[in-house]
Amino acid sequence: MPNILLATKNDSVASELAAALDVTQTIHRVTSGDAVLPAIRQTQPNLVILDFQIGNMGGVAACLEVRHAEQAGLLSPSVIYLLLDREVDTFLANRAGADGVLTKPVSSYKTLRAVEQALA
Repeated sequence: MPNILLATKNDSVASELAAALDVTQTIHRVTSGDAVLPAIRQTQPNLVILDFQIGNMGGVAACLEVRHAEQAGLLSPSVIYLLLDREVDTFLANRAGADGVLTKPVSSYKTLRAVEQALA
């Protein structure tokens, strides 16, 4: 059963994503950017979805932290998608090393397709 790590402080975003995803997937949630790295180590997710605005440490910073840990050999590579508020932030997601992006408002169809592609 695939594991997905979702990092968002927003309950409605978490609910929308959970509704869009297949029920056979396990979703682990953290509500702060600094909890992402420990959660990846603990849950070993197949996909990490980082909200652009998590709170104390945004999705871009959390993505960079994960990529640096991977480059240092401290973590196995993860597939990371950034959940963006605006399409123009795709540039930042790419610079942070994200594998893909999703934009708000969450589209069930686009989310499911992106997750299927990431898990393939």
